[in-house]
Parts: sequence; structure tokens; C-alpha cells
Amino acid sequence: MRRAAPFLLLIALFAALPRGAAAQSSDPRVIVAKVDGSIDRVLASFLRDQVAEAESSGSTLVLQLDSAGTLDQDGVALAEEIHAATVPVIVWVGPTPAKAEGAGLLLMYAASLGAVAPGAGVGPVEPLDLANPTASAEDRVSDLATGWAEDFGKPIPLVFPDEPIPAQAGLDGNIAQVAALSVPDLLEKVDGLTVGTAAGPVELRTKIATSEAEEPVSVRFAELGPIDKTLHAAASPTWIYVLLVLGLAALAFELTQPGFGFAGFAGIGMVALGVYGLTVVPFSIVGLGVLLLGIGLLTLDVRMRRLGPPTAVGLVGFATGSFLVFGGLSDEIDISPWLIVAFTIMALLYWGFGLTVAIQTRERLTSTQKGLVGLVGETRGELKPDGPVFVKGTSTRGRSAGDPIPQGTRVRVRGVDGLILRVEPDPAPAAEATASPE
Repeated sequence: MRRAAPFLLLIALFAALPRGAAAQSSDPRVIVAKVDGSIDRVLASFLRDQVAEAESSGSTLVLQLDSAGTLDQDGVALAEEIHAATVPVIVWVGPTPAKAEGAGLLLMYAASLGAVAPGAGVGPVEPLDLANPTASAEDRVSDLATGWAEDFGKPIPLVFPDEPIPAQAGLDGNIAQVAALSVPDLLEKVDGLTVGTAAGPVELRTKIATSEAEEPVSVRFAELGPIDKTLHAAASPTWIYVLLVLGLAALAFELTQPGFGFAGFAGIGMVALGVYGLTVVPFSIVGLGVLLLGIGLLTLDVRMRRLGPPTAVGLVGFATGSFLVFGGLSDEIDISPWLIVAFTIMALLYWGFGLTVAIQTRERLTSTQKGLVGLVGETRGELKPDGPVFVKGTSTRGRSAGDPIPQGTRVRVRGVDGLILRVEPDPAPAAEATASPE
């Protein structure tokens, strides 16, 4: 028995480990996930991931919602996934002036519990999908919401608003059951309530402990990461439009400059984000084609060094394409007409005057630089391979054709690369030089 005692003690310790782990995992957990903006592909995936995380950790999931609905996503299927969660899901529309419209409102009907911040907006229920504003699903929403409420023992919804209604009307119409100013206020008010889930009724334990006597609650806040935030922002019609126009403007600017610089790389990045957005947001191919044709004609006139018919036609195409490219979407996310007017005026000033002046100025400078070929100057800094060169009373940028050239070296201009002088050391005596530094 004495020999067996150590083994029995070891077995007892191992047996105690699972019980300790279970006790630790029984501490109540809350995940607060921020759902902000149109629910596109990125945000819908984030939402599903948070549901899966809540189920795997046994956490209560709070969706902090401010959305006008889904964007080319199945809002009904997403709401059904929320309703099928095996853990409590609370949808809180807040803080003020947050709103729940379309499929966002559908999530409130499907959740274990709906909550609103005073001053928040609720409804309308249509369009569910901002990419298809003409589709009607009001009768289906009524049936689904009633069934979901019966499943979870919630009061049957009395209203399915066809226009925005205030938070109090949402409470009176059984869309929401709790009013809360903030997340901590919400967690305190729902603590102890019993709500329905797909796995059965669950008593909520959500109140944040304010003293050692109270049960500790672990609260984790979740939102999109930096890359997903960028992709989510790029999946907005307004930002797609801005990115495409500014990106193409930056690339057009590169036509006026030697080489390929920062503006070109920035332009490529903006256009790439805009193209990604076009894979998420439905758009008119005709509208996009007219917009690109307009920008192309404006750029052509810049290359021709004039302000002629292509500019006039290009401006008409630019404005027309801007109105058509996202014309079939909900007014909630469509491009503002004022933004289109402002960008059309900017396009005239930028392409019609700014780039034309820039390219003419560059040609004058290039012509002046070519006149320096054969002259002698002096390096005012080390060239390795580029550096400052003083020629004919002017400091300009030079480039060594071979090895680095030290500061103070006499050099002769052998050619021009854009606005940069190609130079090499000149061993000839000063008397033989065709020109000398002033």
C-alpha cells in the first residue's frame, strides 16, 4: 500500500486537472462584435466567424450593429445562421445614431434578444439586399420573424416597418426587447434574463463585475482587422468610384513625368483596390465603359497638348458614366450626385488645364536641359550615381555614366535622361572648356 500511494496520488492529480479546466471554462464569456456598414462578403464572413468562435467557447455573442443591410449577400440565409446558433446572440443597435435596416433589421428578428440605443433608428425592412433594391420580401420576412419569435419564446413582432421608426417604436412593436445606452449598460440589463437558442433556453450571465464578490465575466471586443477593414471600405460604391478616378488620375500624371515614380505606384494601388471593389459590388458594364472612355479621351487630349473636342466629349462621358456605373443600387449606398458634379469639375481642371500645363512645362525644361549637352560644370556633391551638378549658373541633378564622381569634380554633360544630365569627368584644362561654372 505504501508503494502504491505515490501512484494513487499521481492519478488523483491527473483526475483533478480536467475538473480545474472545466471550472475555468465555466466562467461566463461575452464576445462583442462590431458590425458596421453594409454587410458585404468581408463583413458576412467576419460575422460567421464570430458565431463559430462564440459556439466553440460557449460565449454569449453581442452584435453591435449599424447597417443598412447586406450588399450582394443572402440576408435571409445570414439571419437563419444567427437564429441557428447554439449560444445566445444579442443584436444591439447602437450607439446613437446607429440604424438597423434591411437585412440588418432581419438579424434583430432572428436573434435571441434585440436591443436598441435611445435615438437609434429601426427599419425599413426593405430592401434586404442593397444590390437589388427592387426585390420585395416583406411577406416572407413577416412569416420568418413570427416563426423565429415563437422558436425562442419572444413576443411576436407587431411591426415590419416600411420606413425608419424610432427606437421606442421598435420596442413597442416587439422588434427589440431592451433599451441600452452602451455595451456595459446592455450587459448589466440583460444579466439574469433567460433567452432562447437553437440548443434550448439559456440564462444570461453578462454583468461586468464591479466588486470581488460578483462573478467575473470575460468580455472580448472583436472587429475587422486592418486588411479586412481596407477591403470592406473598398467594397463601397462611393469609394470604388473615388479610388478608380484618383488612381487613373495619378497614372495620367505619370505621362507628364520621366520614369515611373510614387504617383504611378499609388495609382496602381488605388486602381487595384477599386477593381477588388468591383468584384464585390454589382455594377453596370456600360456605365464603367463610358466612364473609362471619358477618362481616356481626356488623357488623349493631354497627350495632344491641347484643349479640344476630345476633352468636351470626355467630360460628357465622365459625367454620364459616373451616374450609370452604380445606377441600379439602393439610394442608401449609391454615389451622391454632388460628388459626381464635383469630380466632373475637378476632371476638367485637372486633365484640361493641370496636366496640359505640366507636360508643356516639362517639355520646356527638357529642351533647356538638352541645350546644356557639351558644356562643362562641377559636381556640388558626390554622384553615386545621382547628385547635384552646377552647370551654366544653375544647380541641377546629374547622373554619373560610370563610377561614382567625388564632390568638386569638373564634369562634362554628355546627354540628357528626361530632366537629369548624364555627365562624366572632364580632365581637359579650363582654357579648353566651352563653358565653365559661374
